[in-house]
Amino acid sequence: MDTAAGPRVLVVDDDPALSDVVGRYLRRDGFDVDFAADGTSGLARALQSLPDIVVLDLMLPGLDGLEVCRRLRRVAPIPVVMLTALGEENDRIAGLEIGADDYVTKPFSPRELSARVKAVLRRAAAGAVEASSARTLLGAGLEVDVVAHQVRRGGETVALTTKEFDLLVHFMTHPGRAYRREELLEAVWGWSFGDTSTVTVHIRRLREKIEPDPSNPRHLVTVRGVGYRYHA
Repeated sequence: MDTAAGPRVLVVDDDPALSDVVGRYLRRDGFDVDFAADGTSGLARALQSLPDIVVLDLMLPGLDGLEVCRRLRRVAPIPVVMLTALGEENDRIAGLEIGADDYVTKPFSPRELSARVKAVLRRAAAGAVEASSARTLLGAGLEVDVVAHQVRRGGETVALTTKEFDLLVHFMTHPGRAYRREELLEAVWGWSFGDTSTVTVHIRRLREKIEPDPSNPRHLVTVRGVGYRYHA
């Protein structure tokens, strides 16, 4: 009897023991798993046949994880979960800045990683369509097609990562409301707890793409002592 393959996960890590354990857990949870042991082959494999999601170690021989993520983002908004070692905060922030959707710190539980992969895929698949029955959102000089997952400004496409898109749609469907970082973390990422610097990084990146002057934002503004608020 034929069975449909689950979502395809590409695991890029140079530790064969870790890859084996991660692969077994992901397969047990219904994923179709592929592997690469270095950044160069991982990027080539991803570009040859785009996976549904990439689990990407930061420290890789050949191309490092940051460069692999950066080059992937030029091609398609493939969700990326980065694996980082404890204490690599700067690299983790850099990964989020170039578009990683989530990160897991080593050592980690394979069950946690699998749960994070599922959560990122759910968000990527659903986007923020459920937040509004409207197909198109207008504001801040932008035209946002929530079904096609496209953003345009003056007829030109604005390239956003999956999480940047979700964050923008969340704000546009709740204009004028001030959100704490913790609230955004739960509403957009689906995390009831976590590192709020994730939100800070994505807000900064989103401002760079939608604000005429990111250093003096007009639409995605900071509310002192609270968090952020969107003005159309």
